[in-house]
Amino acid sequence: MTPAPFLPFTRPLIDERTIAEVGEVLRSGWITTGPRCQELEAALSERLNGRPVRLVNSGTASLELALRLCDIGPGDEVITTPLSWVATANVVLAVGATPVFVDAEASTRNIDLRLVERAITARTRALIPVDLAGLPVDRDRLDAIARRHGLRVIEDAAQSFGARWGGREIGSFGDLVSFSFHANKNLCTAEGGCLVLNNEVEARRFEKLRLQGVARLPDGTMDVEDWGSKANLTDVAAAIGLGQLRRIDEFTARRRALAERYFARWDASLGFDLPPDDAAQHGNWHMFQPLLPRRLAARRGDFIAAMREQGIGVGVHYPAMHLFSLFRRRGHAPGDFPVAEDIGARTVTLPLFPAMDDADVDRVCTAVAAAVAALD
Repeated sequence: MTPAPFLPFTRPLIDERTIAEVGEVLRSGWITTGPRCQELEAALSERLNGRPVRLVNSGTASLELALRLCDIGPGDEVITTPLSWVATANVVLAVGATPVFVDAEASTRNIDLRLVERAITARTRALIPVDLAGLPVDRDRLDAIARRHGLRVIEDAAQSFGARWGGREIGSFGDLVSFSFHANKNLCTAEGGCLVLNNEVEARRFEKLRLQGVARLPDGTMDVEDWGSKANLTDVAAAIGLGQLRRIDEFTARRRALAERYFARWDASLGFDLPPDDAAQHGNWHMFQPLLPRRLAARRGDFIAAMREQGIGVGVHYPAMHLFSLFRRRGHAPGDFPVAEDIGARTVTLPLFPAMDDADVDRVCTAVAAAVAALD
């Protein structure tokens, strides 16, 4: 019998029409930032309630330049969660500010908004909430906290394109909203991202920040008015993004159906903590992440190896970042954020992407049961 093909935990779905459109860009000779980027920015803006959208070459660049746009730097503090990709805190360090971590809440795995206000000091300038696995942070409570304390909100919505809160799509409201279009995201450009801004004044300054701070003058010369980076997106990447955007609602619906099948097929007796069922918040199911039973937490590597032996890829998203050496040197230690530490130690990311069949979910569930049986 031919073994089943390896099933990764994620894989982008790029259709033939999009591949052909990438070829058109390559043949055009204009492959860096150009008309396709403008087209994608306009299409994203139309989807997100007409708000200005500016593309960059990564979600990380989007976050860092958003901080610079808010003039956040040395002496300032930015509150965020330790349960995210390390870029969320690295960008704060990059501008010379201090990341201040707040623990996660067990029910959503997002930042615990009850603890945020206790962490606010006279030096706090901004909040960076993270929508883990595409499940939105409570935007109503978040915005109320920001208003009370006069803080900017830079939403790390890297994983939540297509998710909704209160009937409104993430990015169509709020302060600054950062999306990632990395290859593993629900909408991808291979590499890339964008920032959703509040007005054209912010958008024009952001345009300068993403390309060396250059301001083009009417006589064809230039001036540099601000420190800038090299963070522009290419038309090659934008062509991929346009193809993805055409199908994003289809992709999101398929992800939700796959998640529902996971819930229906899962063996509750195995002792996993399943991810929160987000039907009320309308998340986008960027990832499906059960937590290992505590009796197996120390053997996560063995579980992943057992799954790979059955042809199933498993990821880890994410270890609690305050336990990384970088942040231990800054004074953090085990026990600082116990909920995030527990989640980070037990998370396993199982396959979930639009090209999966229902039978793939059944295969994963069967493999999980076999892996647990082998470890118990």
